[in-house]
Amino acid sequence: MSLTKEIGKAALLLAALSEDELASFSHLFQNIRYCQGRVGSMNMQKVISAAETAAKRNGLIMDGVYRETHALYHAVMEGIEGVTRGQPAIGEMSRTVGLRFAIVRGRPYEDEAEGEWIAAAFYGTIGAPVKGLEHETAGLGMNHI
Repeated sequence: MSLTKEIGKAALLLAALSEDELASFSHLFQNIRYCQGRVGSMNMQKVISAAETAAKRNGLIMDGVYRETHALYHAVMEGIEGVTRGQPAIGEMSRTVGLRFAIVRGRPYEDEAEGEWIAAAFYGTIGAPVKGLEHETAGLGMNHI
């Protein structure tokens, strides 16, 4: 099984699996360019910044190349819409998130002319800023570079 063409599925798995769980599946991700991270916040900008910083630090997007940062931004925003059920707001609505995320860059199409795409997936909890009142959430966004 190879996930090199299924970058959205790879991103979702990488975001959802804990480190211990991921160890059992590491062979699936050998030929995939990805990074992972965590973020917890009541501030949407911190979620966006965490994903962007991780992607730049891990060489998934080139710093200073606008189209790459722009593609990631749209993938992240689409993923956040899934997390927030179409209401892309966190602190403004008195809710907080605790998320693991994964960003995957690849070529999901056989035709090389289709170019590279980027996927951003989130998995974790969202809810009132009271410990124990959160519920699971997930989101996936994809954009061409």
